[in-house]
Amino acid sequence: MAKELSFPKEKIRVFLLEKVHPSAQETFEAAGYTVTLVPDALEGEELNAMLAEAHVVGVRSRTQIRAENLEHARRLLTIGCYSVGTDQVDLNATRRKAIPVFNAPHSSTRSVAELTIGNIFALSRKMPHRSAKMHEGRWEKSATGAFEVRGKTLGVIGYGHIGQQVALLGEAIGMTVLYYDVIPKLPLSRSQSVESLPELLERSDFVTLHVPGTPETLGMISTRELDLMKPGSYLLNLSRGKVVDLEALREALVNGKLAGAALDVYPEEPASNSDRYESILGGLENVILTPHIGGSTEEAQLNIGREVSQALIQFLDRGSTQGAVNFPSVHLPPFPNSSRLLWVHENTPGALRDVNGVIAELGVNVDAQYLGTHQDVGYLIMDLDRACSEELKERIAKLPQTLKTRVLY
Repeated sequence: MAKELSFPKEKIRVFLLEKVHPSAQETFEAAGYTVTLVPDALEGEELNAMLAEAHVVGVRSRTQIRAENLEHARRLLTIGCYSVGTDQVDLNATRRKAIPVFNAPHSSTRSVAELTIGNIFALSRKMPHRSAKMHEGRWEKSATGAFEVRGKTLGVIGYGHIGQQVALLGEAIGMTVLYYDVIPKLPLSRSQSVESLPELLERSDFVTLHVPGTPETLGMISTRELDLMKPGSYLLNLSRGKVVDLEALREALVNGKLAGAALDVYPEEPASNSDRYESILGGLENVILTPHIGGSTEEAQLNIGREVSQALIQFLDRGSTQGAVNFPSVHLPPFPNSSRLLWVHENTPGALRDVNGVIAELGVNVDAQYLGTHQDVGYLIMDLDRACSEELKERIAKLPQTLKTRVLY
């Protein structure tokens, strides 16, 4: 049976933005929380005003929460990114403000992988060009420049959850699969690891990117990398928009170095579907441009809604940070008849000694305790043998290492 929280659920304000799947709202309401839906992305003063009222915020990919926005988030406990990526949120700033951020690293994996493989088929048979001509009333039946994908080499950059799925699907349709990742990983099935990015580019007929948006991946595919690719090869990016230099890609397509490309992500993306968007790749033959729909399937969005909401609820109800991308991963099963205190602090020597010293001085016994650290922040869940007094909470809050103290129940 769930314990009664010190701060009633009906007072916790949950805001879900950008038309998050209804499964997210259903999951929160089933757990006893009330949800406010905001259909669009927010920015500027509107975003700041919402953050000032929110205890929980859920966003997709268009709302950008930066350090300056967080200055208005006086009540904010946690953020959910209803997506695989989390670069829409400043993870360092949220960590320093003791705000864990959760995402859905697995729920849309299959959807993105399937779109990638579909694009490979479409590029190899010149489907964008052929379809456009048919819509113009022109019958252009030709085998020139059209190829089977069986026997071709697929190069996967980034062998994480999505990259692995793409590799498995590529093998299933008869492709030879190479992969490159900065973290050494054992292959699934028959995929082959290569030692360097240049080697993968030189050997692949199709190169597909599945990497996170980080300073290291910014512009990782530009003129130098494109020059290494096979003449007549193809590039696909369904990861992050700033990974590929679009000016360099356009040049490689126009001069015939590459036979085609498929993009689902862009350096700058519109805030809503009503905004007009133009790409420098627009109008180029055999270029597929899709509006960031990699994870936009009914199945993926339903699963994302549930996965992220369940993680947020586990944090609200139990203090669990399992799955948080910017925070120590800590989970402590409830101890019977105990009071739970959450302490976020600077990761410095002696922190655990100091907090336990306060507890001992007040004659409180610890039933259970779990500490985890992540970079410069530590997170401690404590179950105590009696109700947490105001004196105990205040003394812990005054410790020099303290970032946030919260009595859960």
